[in-house]
Amino acid sequence: VQLQASGGGLVQPGASLKLSCAASGLTFSAYAVAWFRQAPGRDREFVGGFHRSGSIPMYTDSVKGRFTISRDNAKKTVYLEMNNLRPEDTAVYYCAASRTIIYSQLRVPASYSNWGQGTQVTVSS
Repeated sequence: VQLQASGGGLVQPGASLKLSCAASGLTFSAYAVAWFRQAPGRDREFVGGFHRSGSIPMYTDSVKGRFTISRDNAKKTVYLEMNNLRPEDTAVYYCAASRTIIYSQLRVPASYSNWGQGTQVTVSS
């Protein structure tokens, strides 16, 4: 299983970015997928994710209304569209996938067996 994240960059506050995570080597539609982020000196934090294909996505409170996660099973890709970015959104963003995960553990990094390499998002004026 391989996950390849891309789309990060340096933007000003209020701008938008769309991250992509392309998967290979797995039956993508059968996997829970999620985005996490990690800022320097902080723990890895759940951003948003799907428990399974077709389910309603879950988000952390700080990004609700600004970020949208989506998945394209045909392309084996999960996206994170980020709008109205804030300096506190600055972090390395990781995608993750897991074949067996229970709903209550969706936000827990240790629940995921497959991780992408991360893409840096920096929000600064």
